[in-house]
Amino acid sequence: MLMRHVSFVLALVVWLACGQAESQEKVRVYLGTYTGKESKGVYQCEMNLKDGSLSAATLAVETSSPSFLAFHPTKKFMYAVNESDAKISAFAIDAASGKMTFLNSQPSQGAAPCHLIVDPTGKHVLAANYTGGSCLSIPIEADGKLSSKSSFQQHQGPKKNGHSIHLDRANKFALCCDLGLDKVIIYAFDPITGKLTPHGSLDTPKGTGPRHFAWSPDGKSAYINGESDLTIIACDYDAEKGTLKTKQILSTLPKDVVRKGGSTAETVVHPSGKFVYVSNRDPYNSIAIFSIEPKSGELTAVGHQSTGIKTPRNFAIEPTGQFMLVANQSGGNVIVFRIDPTTGLLTPTESSVKVDSPVCVRFMEIAK
Repeated sequence: MLMRHVSFVLALVVWLACGQAESQEKVRVYLGTYTGKESKGVYQCEMNLKDGSLSAATLAVETSSPSFLAFHPTKKFMYAVNESDAKISAFAIDAASGKMTFLNSQPSQGAAPCHLIVDPTGKHVLAANYTGGSCLSIPIEADGKLSSKSSFQQHQGPKKNGHSIHLDRANKFALCCDLGLDKVIIYAFDPITGKLTPHGSLDTPKGTGPRHFAWSPDGKSAYINGESDLTIIACDYDAEKGTLKTKQILSTLPKDVVRKGGSTAETVVHPSGKFVYVSNRDPYNSIAIFSIEPKSGELTAVGHQSTGIKTPRNFAIEPTGQFMLVANQSGGNVIVFRIDPTTGLLTPTESSVKVDSPVCVRFMEIAK
């Protein structure tokens, strides 16, 4: 009876969230980039939820290589890694225009920070450093600025590359994918102090290169993309113990493809919890599509979409679950696919927006 009640509540929450999103005709899209000759920082555009069309992109704030972005729960602030400068930066968001103002930055205490999140309480930013393999937690002050204090954890091993960090639904454990160590390192997280304490790990097969990580809506399953071996790993998660257990490993390539190099980049679960997607970079340039069995959380390969895709990095699904936006790093644009709600398959649309070296996509409601 309790499980039925929990399932009903979860379904109601998803329904309400989708209903609220559907009442919005447009959403604001923020795009993180690698800065260079043309790209200057974080860009923004608007997406029409009726047809998936995008407005032209404009500069929201100038900042160095903001390759990953995360919102504060209030949506008043945004945080970005400055990958080339080894910093984490804080910005205030103007609700009306979408433009951002730089607040401050703190050192990431490691080279090439490449991923970050904000904990649900809005009190801490957690980030992963690729070079040297480490992760940290930085307190957020009342005005949105980042504190000078932090909790830092250095990974141990001959080759270390921290690639992402993720919190569980209870905000009790932080899970950090280390590509070089072939591990997902698990830390106990104190949401009051922000302290990270070593708790355990999941060993992935040698040569996997775990990169990014996505939860099922109920938080009982996790999906990890292997950057180095082009796989997706389905795991069971024990929220009480803070442990992961591998239950399935599948290739992200079609069965008839003989692998020659390549790598994966991102893993995303559909808001409905019915599908999971992984981006395959050069030379495959595709989005792999998997369906999720509702009870077991196990995956079945459904298909691939490659139309218009060129070095896909991060991609994201807008809140209503109708459209996916894919950041084509070497293609110089972000393209839109329509999602079939029954099969999860992706259909190309004519919508795209030009941005140089896009690598991250994030959505925010537009203030009325």
